[in-house]
Amino acid sequence: MKVLFITTILLSRNRNGGEVASQCFIDALRHNGHQVTVTGYLRKGDAFEHNPQEVLIVDQRYTETSKSKFYSFLWFVLSLLTGLPYSSTKYYSRAYIQLVKKLLASRAFDFVVIDHAQLSWLIRSIGKEHKIITIAHNIEYEIYQEIFQNSSHPISRWIYQREANLIQQHEKRLALAAKQIWTLTDHDAKYFSNLQNVDIAKVFALPPGSEKLKDEPVGKTFDIALLGSWAWKANQEALEWFLKAVYPLLPSDLSIYVAGKGADWLIGKYSNVQYKGVVPDAQEFMAKAKVVAIPTLSGGGIQIKTLDAIASSSLIVATPVALRGISNPPQTVQLAEQPEEFANSLVSATMSKFSQQAFYEARDWHLTRRSKFLTDIDSAINQL
Repeated sequence: MKVLFITTILLSRNRNGGEVASQCFIDALRHNGHQVTVTGYLRKGDAFEHNPQEVLIVDQRYTETSKSKFYSFLWFVLSLLTGLPYSSTKYYSRAYIQLVKKLLASRAFDFVVIDHAQLSWLIRSIGKEHKIITIAHNIEYEIYQEIFQNSSHPISRWIYQREANLIQQHEKRLALAAKQIWTLTDHDAKYFSNLQNVDIAKVFALPPGSEKLKDEPVGKTFDIALLGSWAWKANQEALEWFLKAVYPLLPSDLSIYVAGKGADWLIGKYSNVQYKGVVPDAQEFMAKAKVVAIPTLSGGGIQIKTLDAIASSSLIVATPVALRGISNPPQTVQLAEQPEEFANSLVSATMSKFSQQAFYEARDWHLTRRSKFLTDIDSAINQL
């Protein structure tokens, strides 16, 4: 079948979890024999090699408010003028509308995938004769509602409440237009299934983003690893909680490496904490740690970094939120919620002896999850 896959940001070197998740679906569709044409933006300043017959770049864009200069003001004004959620105006453009219309007019696609609720405004450019699948990485309105509830400043509360209300309307509109809604957690599938006139909401056990599996364990070169896109509010909150609540309870001789963009403020602040920035191979980075810490406190959907950490076969200490949507993890994963429990689990992990059995269990868990994901995608497409 021919598939038009409409997304926000194309996967490139400076990737985040959402882009990795999107690529997992694209790769699965292609693996199952479908011809997939992908459209989306490239992050400003990024470059990547691609087949122009398979991937079409709308243009380059800023996407993060903290690095967007004056664009954040323009996005907010556009949001007020159009009634679109602020998070949608980052991706709104006539160029994208024209590209989608051109592709649909010139090629016979069997179905269209709209990836992310922020692109719901493109529904108007897709005729009713086209079958639509939407991928809901999380329930967006719940995330903004949570930020609203945790905000105290009146202006911030108004902004986030407005965003929650608007994105909820767009999520529902997209769900009603779709023949299938693909979700990443049971919680999200249940939410969409309870909406009136929604066809089918399916849950997919997303596999780790990396297909590279180590045949043998990697040598450990430091104690604790933390990985994330730290400019994102939920990740920033998690890192701050770790440093304020957990870090003081840890021995000062433990080596702690933090990787990912957006945490430059860490440089030189703690004697045993090294900030690595964007690492060339996230999987290799986590595999070299005795233990990976995932202190997530909020957010929605599933965390790609948790999946990738499991696939690295390193020991993991994670909060319950970090494990949302991940059932029956291998024995390499330790659950911890309170700061003292989290710190004690990290210390125990750094002192534990390596287990060959645990390594292969994590590896098998990865392979089984990937196989199920491919099978579930094939089954969903056959139902259409």
